[in-house]
Order: sequence, then structure tokens, then C-alpha cells
Amino acid sequence: MPQVSLDKWREFIRKQGNPHILQTAEWGELKSAFGWDVARVVSGDWGVQILFRKLPLGFTVGYMPKPVDGNWLLENGNSFWAEVDTVCRQKRAVFLKIEPDCWDSEFTIPTNYQLPITISPHNIQPPRTVIVSLEGTDDEILARMKQKCRYNMRLAEKKEVTVRSWDDLDGFHRLMTVTGGRDGFGVHSLDYYRKAYELFHPTGVADILVAEFDSRPLAALMVFALGKRAYYLYGASTDEERNRMPTYLLQWRAMQWARERGCTEYDLWGVPDEDESTLEAQFENRHEGLWGVYRFKRGFGGEVKRAAQALDRVYLPLLYRLYLWRVGGGD
Repeated sequence: MPQVSLDKWREFIRKQGNPHILQTAEWGELKSAFGWDVARVVSGDWGVQILFRKLPLGFTVGYMPKPVDGNWLLENGNSFWAEVDTVCRQKRAVFLKIEPDCWDSEFTIPTNYQLPITISPHNIQPPRTVIVSLEGTDDEILARMKQKCRYNMRLAEKKEVTVRSWDDLDGFHRLMTVTGGRDGFGVHSLDYYRKAYELFHPTGVADILVAEFDSRPLAALMVFALGKRAYYLYGASTDEERNRMPTYLLQWRAMQWARERGCTEYDLWGVPDEDESTLEAQFENRHEGLWGVYRFKRGFGGEVKRAAQALDRVYLPLLYRLYLWRVGGGD
């Protein structure tokens, strides 16, 4: 059974032990509303959701975000890949980018591996992140955090910052726009955040939390929880009342929200792609890119981890080389 319906995919995901949020039917529906074509392939006991982005002349690029453990992908053999290849060729994919749902330290490509998969020079998702353990009591989790982080949380409470669920998507987007302009990162449209909320919130998988002072929103985030994992994907803050440290209390409340849903880890989603010794040596002096967010995220006492490098499964080698040259990854 190659491609399956949306309902069948939801049923498949429900049976998985700890699927990644990017493999959910809702994530596929979100992306399909903003220019991606979605295919869901089930072969035997395993399945993947693949996103396709249009290229000129009717070609596409396939993207398989966080499907399953990368080692399983390589060990599963030809039957699974035959189904995937059929769909990719039907979609006229130049190549399929795969970001396995495993850590770099756990993943290797066997030396005798025969299928045409190569290590990619590019990732879609930030490869390095900080994972905060949510195991233990509140006091035990707080004890693993940096002293300054705990101080800022207490300061926010002392300075009358409160956190609650929020459904003001216009307000959330305004905060995102302010933050993006200040910190120099891209911001999705209001329609994108609204669609994400409409898809995930009714299922209990996502919520927006806002930190306020005197009924004024100072910071907000959209948090996701699925299986044992929670994800901080979108967050923003104003330039007002920053001395009240609202973002610290906001993250702690999001972690508590995730624990209430059975999560044992919280993915802070994206720090500079450097080893921890480099991060620690340079974070006080670096300000570009994700360095600013690392200074913030390191305080929560998590573990710096790197995802397995993306893989590319190439179908049209000449066009693939042209693609790499255009995006700066060629020779």
C-alpha cells in the first residue's frame, strides 16, 4: 500500500510510540496550505510523510522531515525505498532530502551501503539544539538550570508578570513581527500562524502562552507536545518591560504545560551549529544569527545535541548538481 489518505495517516501516526511533530498529518496540512504538495507513504509497518516543493519546468524537491530513526531508514532495504522512489518520480523530484529523527552520535552510514544516498551539504531544520529534561520534580528541573535563569524566573514573578493561554493570533503575529525586525530573522505570515493554531490546538497538541504585565502582552510562544517530546517552535517578545524578564517565566510555564501532557523532554529548537565548547567560549562575544538565542537558551540547563546530518537521495544527478551550485553547495 503506497500512498495513503489523510485519515489513514492519522491512524498510522497514532500507533507510533514517539513520532516527531513534523511527521504529523497536521504538519503536512499546514505545509500544503502554503505551497507544498504532500504525499504519505506506508509500506508494511513503516511510513513517511514527504513534502514536495515546486521547481521551474515542473520539477520538484522532496523533503522528508524527521521520519524515523535514520539507521532504520538505511537498514529497511529495497521494498520501502521502492515505494518512496515511485512517489518521488511521479512528482518529478530532482532529489529527496531526508532529515532522520536521530542524533548525529547515533547515526552512521554502513560502508557497504548500496542505495544512492549521499550526505547533504544542507539542512532544512537547525541541526543543533538544546534539549531540556523534564524528568523529576519542579525543584529537580529548576536545580539543573543556571542560577541566573532561576533568578530571572523569580524576578518575573516578583515583578507581577503572569502567564496564561492566549488565542489572539493577531497579537501573536504583531509580537513575532517586532522580534523578527529586532533580531533579524524571518517571520511567517499571520495566516501561517493562524493555520498552525487551528490545526494543532483543537487536538491538544499545541497552545499559545503569553506573558503579561498589567494586562499588556510582553512575550508569547507557541509550544507543541506530542508523545514524550515538546517543541518550542515560535516565540516573540516586545521591547517593553524587558527588565521584568518575562521570557524566562514564559519558558518555564511552557515546560510545565508540556510535563502535564506527559512530555519528558523540551526541545528549545535551534542554536548555532558549533560544538558545546565553542558555544561556551564565544557566546558572550558573538551576536549574529542564533548566538543571541543561545545565550538565552543555555540558561535552562539542557543538553546541547546535534541531529544527524541531512541525506540526499538523488534522482536526476545533473539537475541536482545544478541545484547545489545555485545554493552554494557545489564544487
